[in-house]
Amino acid sequence: MPRDPVCGAILDEKTGKFRMKHQGETLYFCSVKCKKRFKRHKDKFAR
Repeated sequence: MPRDPVCGAILDEKTGKFRMKHQGETLYFCSVKCKKRFKRHKDKFAR
């Protein structure tokens, strides 16, 4: 199961509404707030 790279929440990729592609990988987020935070600070949260 994927983990939100911002807050660390464990998510279900089948029901996750907030996602984006980053460097060829699909990332899942628990909320639009975490997704926006990732977009602003990609270097901090990218693996």
